[in-house]
Amino acid sequence: MQFFDFVGRYFILMSKVFSRPEKRSIYRRRIFFEMEALGLNSVGIAAIISVFMGAVITLQMSINLESPFIPRYLIGYATRESMILEFSSTVVALILAGKVGSNIASEIGTMRITEQIDALEIMGVNSASYLILPKIVATVLFFPFLTILSIVIGTAGGYLIAMFTGVMNPSDYVDGLMYSFKPFSIWYSLIKIAVYAFLITSISGFYGYYAKGNSLEVGRSSTNAVVVSSVLILIFDLILTQLLLIA
Repeated sequence: MQFFDFVGRYFILMSKVFSRPEKRSIYRRRIFFEMEALGLNSVGIAAIISVFMGAVITLQMSINLESPFIPRYLIGYATRESMILEFSSTVVALILAGKVGSNIASEIGTMRITEQIDALEIMGVNSASYLILPKIVATVLFFPFLTILSIVIGTAGGYLIAMFTGVMNPSDYVDGLMYSFKPFSIWYSLIKIAVYAFLITSISGFYGYYAKGNSLEVGRSSTNAVVVSSVLILIFDLILTQLLLIA
């Protein structure tokens, strides 16, 4: 019953979130503000994770693929495919669920327990739409740029590890990056991160919006938002892969 209560309240909240905004100019300003707060401020962590992921994938495959029958350029190919298909979308989304999701849930949860949301409702403002919709729009628009950045930096990290450690010839790595490239793979990754952005923001906003009690409960809501978002990211990773790549 708790599951159905969660789902019901979530969709009721989303219906309020996506109702017609009162003043679009205010929402536009908030969207740009949230792009900076939730998107630009996440560039650093996404870049650090990506460069090390690309380097580690290249290093591990170079060490383990010692067979003379396996072309060395396949290491670059595998690094590119791993970054595009999975790491730069799903793994980055899981990291952002912890950083961005907890931020959103704690921010809105604090507004709830300090009665700031009640004050917005008294003034006739649709608090759900005002607080959550700009965050959803901002992350859905900006997170794909983080994915593209992650792909570029991750593959560059693989090149750097090949060049500085000598585990493989950098030119073979570059040949692998260009081998059998399918542009749809990029679209697949961008579609996934856009879906993940919506899940992270809407679920974190839900837990923050319905927080109650004291600051301890806000912390618990923030934790629940990260856990539920992460689980749903993994579930939708499976669903989207089935729909987009296998179907």
